[in-house]
Amino acid sequence: MNQEFSQTVNSSPAAADDDEINLLDLAQVVVDNLRLLVLGPLAAGLVALGISFAITPTFTATTVFLPPQQQQGAASMLLQSLGGALGGLAGAATGLKNPNDQFVSFLQSDVIANTLIDRFKLMERYKADFKVDARKALDNASAITSGKDGLITVEMNDKDPVVAAQIANAYVEELGKLLNRLSLTEAQNRRAFFEKQLSQTKDKLTAAEQALNGSGINVSTLKSSPEAAITIVASLQAQIMAQEVKLSSMRGYLTESAPDFKQAQTELAALRAQFASVEKSTTSASGANADYVARYRDFKYYETLYELFAKQFEVAKVDEAREGNVIQVVDVAQPPEKKSKPKKATIAVLTTFVTGFALLIFVFMRNSLKDANQDPETLEKLSKLRSAWRRAIGRSGA
Repeated sequence: MNQEFSQTVNSSPAAADDDEINLLDLAQVVVDNLRLLVLGPLAAGLVALGISFAITPTFTATTVFLPPQQQQGAASMLLQSLGGALGGLAGAATGLKNPNDQFVSFLQSDVIANTLIDRFKLMERYKADFKVDARKALDNASAITSGKDGLITVEMNDKDPVVAAQIANAYVEELGKLLNRLSLTEAQNRRAFFEKQLSQTKDKLTAAEQALNGSGINVSTLKSSPEAAITIVASLQAQIMAQEVKLSSMRGYLTESAPDFKQAQTELAALRAQFASVEKSTTSASGANADYVARYRDFKYYETLYELFAKQFEVAKVDEAREGNVIQVVDVAQPPEKKSKPKKATIAVLTTFVTGFALLIFVFMRNSLKDANQDPETLEKLSKLRSAWRRAIGRSGA
């Protein structure tokens, strides 16, 4: 054991000497090639700096705007007609993280891109043979982001600062036109739909009123006083019916992931739960009262349904007559005074560091190959490696 410890102690200084020699060798290699490692990166950095002056500068124009806030105005009015508490519950359950994402998608749509390409002749500007290539170039030159403050930012890069500002502002203009067109089409569909529902409900209300008048009212019926309970149940039934019709109409112009559609679904579930609760607590009539109660209930049902459809029809008419969505521009894009690219200093510094690192590796590899050429065993391995490489590339006979 003492012998092993002695060998370990004796070998430790030798190992330390080997490490010290290796570090000294590396330092010696650096010193021997110091001029190359210093002047080479500096020369490369200066060359990159000179080349950066020849690169055509790029200018970035920025516009910031607030998207339309009345996009859900019609939905909010309809929800209020069914009760503020339920409307608040539906609004809290939409599940949409950022409503502006929809407007960002509109800005990035092919419809707006194609309009901008035709308007500014971008196929010629980007030297694109196909419109799809021009759309890709436009997408790479622009950046559209939505902030937590509710504002949407459009950045446009171009070699001409005036063109960059014009395209950035045109994004906002084309978004307004698209929203107005979609809003008008949607309002027209809703107005026609609810107009039809209103006409049908009016006929049913008239029939229910005539049936109620023919039922006759006696003292025992009046004592039962079913009006209060029946009115609540009929009102809830009508609200549920109106909400189901509303969802049916929404499927024609909205997806199930749209915030308005989710609001309507949440509210329908709440109405059904409230109806089930009220219906359990409502006492049923019998005998002569049953006929009166049933007819009165039908009358109140169609009366409430008619009122709801009338409100929705009026809202659709107002939306159809409205001029359209209003986009509030916070910052209008102006031709930038300073270029955004290329960043000459950054290019020069990065080129200097990358070249220095590459030259350092080159120096170490060259020194290792130089030492290897003096070792017969290493020379033999290198020879086999060269032969294998020639065979791999099909030059075994060379």
